[in-house]
Amino acid sequence: MLERIINEKLFRTTEKRAVADDSRQEACKVLEQNLFTEMIRKWKDSVFRLAYSYMKSQADADDITQTVFLKLLRSDTAFSSEEHVRNWLMKVTANECRSLLRSWWRRMEDIEQYAEQLAMEPEQKKLLTDVMKLPEKYRIPIYLHYYEDYSSEEIGQILHMPVATVRTRLARGRKQLRFLLEGADCYE
Repeated sequence: MLERIINEKLFRTTEKRAVADDSRQEACKVLEQNLFTEMIRKWKDSVFRLAYSYMKSQADADDITQTVFLKLLRSDTAFSSEEHVRNWLMKVTANECRSLLRSWWRRMEDIEQYAEQLAMEPEQKKLLTDVMKLPEKYRIPIYLHYYEDYSSEEIGQILHMPVATVRTRLARGRKQLRFLLEGADCYE
């Protein structure tokens, strides 16, 4: 009899702990969902713009943006700050774009059509269109530096290249952009 009472008491205690653990887990899930939703809201435009600057296709950029945020959701990475999250997202976006660029079925979209969809001043649209006409090796560093405010060191980390290479590409990209804006065509 005593044994049965002890077992019932242990069972009830274990059951109470299980209920408490379940409610804690549900609270954690809700918190994670809210945090994830906030990250999407905050970084989706930056991820999309970087993907579009690589792909020049709105559909591909949408796909990559979705893939990047799915990877964030599934990631076990412990982020130390917002800057850490931002850098991680940009690096994963760049890697996903490179991966898709290697695929044989990649398609291009007219940059002028995309520029028309953006809510920008006409001069800004023209500048974005000219930036997108640059070769990829100059276009991506210029985009990250001027549109996303990354330093040369951060761009080097994101693109897996030395800082000196980033600075050289920024200088050469600016030079080509200057010629494009002046109406000359000077691609290497």
